Amino acid sequence: MAGVSIRDVKKAYGTTKVIHGVDVEIGDGEFVVLVGPSGCGKSTLLRMIAGLEEITGGEIAIGTRVVNELPPKERDVAMVFQNYALYPHMTVYDNMAFSLLLRKADKAEIETRVQRAAEILNLKPYLQRYPKQLSGGQRQRVAMGRAIVRDPQVFLFDEPLSNLDAKLRVAMRAEIKALHQRLKTTTVYVTHDQIEAMTMADRIVVMHDGIVEQVGTPLDLYDNPANIFVAGFIGSPAMNFVDGKVVASGMIELPGGVKLAAATKAAAGASVRVGIRPEHLDLVPEGQGIPATVKVIEPTGAETMVLADIAGMEATAVFTERHDFRPGAKIALKPKAGLLHVFDPASGKRV
Repeated sequence: MAGVSIRDVKKAYGTTKVIHGVDVEIGDGEFVVLVGPSGCGKSTLLRMIAGLEEITGGEIAIGTRVVNELPPKERDVAMVFQNYALYPHMTVYDNMAFSLLLRKADKAEIETRVQRAAEILNLKPYLQRYPKQLSGGQRQRVAMGRAIVRDPQVFLFDEPLSNLDAKLRVAMRAEIKALHQRLKTTTVYVTHDQIEAMTMADRIVVMHDGIVEQVGTPLDLYDNPANIFVAGFIGSPAMNFVDGKVVASGMIELPGGVKLAAATKAAAGASVRVGIRPEHLDLVPEGQGIPATVKVIEPTGAETMVLADIAGMEATAVFTERHDFRPGAKIALKPKAGLLHVFDPASGKRV
């Protein structure tokens, strides 16, 4: 196993720059997720680690080796793709064994590695089946098994669960995490789904427009977002934002004249953008909170999500209690004390 060092890495296609000097250190045995919206550069960065894309600038090291000029087969990485990329004319066993055959490994070693991977992934009953005889989840496990038999220094996953239905995605998330805990192999995982990132990662790298916005543990990013983009991207439902004003040191006035204490270095009189998590909004009697108008009610069973209008801005509140809301109803919402996130509306940075 080995860590991965990404140092001032850039990527351009002609005059179009898509990666702008990314620096990330991935520790030996760590599970790191690259997350961000479509087009942010996360898959391009993963493909540069794999050697499938050339690096325009900077360097990538796997362990102690700088791999910029090494072809993919010499980087000792294994990649699992979104579309499985299985050979339809080969059995599960042959798909998993194929890379070892190309290396001219002996039959005993191939048998041992394939059987071990099949046992880890519960694929032993399917070794003589063809891909067309498997479900989507089974095919994804075969693709993972093909990576495991190579015993690489680094696993690379490129949105491997995108083609699965919601229930199967949840199950496969748990399987991949359990696999990492068992093998302890350094893993770099790309997804646009921040729930996948939150539930699987040791650390998350949030990317946007070819740059790294923030790196941290899932709960660190959730509790202490560095800027408005990270705050709005991490969390489901997303964080709400309302405009406020600092009226005194550590005191902010929100719409409706509600004044709350908040940890901020912004000076008195400054306009700020205030972030509030949906679960941090309490329903209070009218006149005691921020006036809001109910727009949409979404009961999910354990929780009820209410989409409301606050001073012309959309906001979501999440309640575990049952309330008889109706669209158009006037309600009042009050953020929980000490849980506000304060940002500079111009730069987007946390203040």
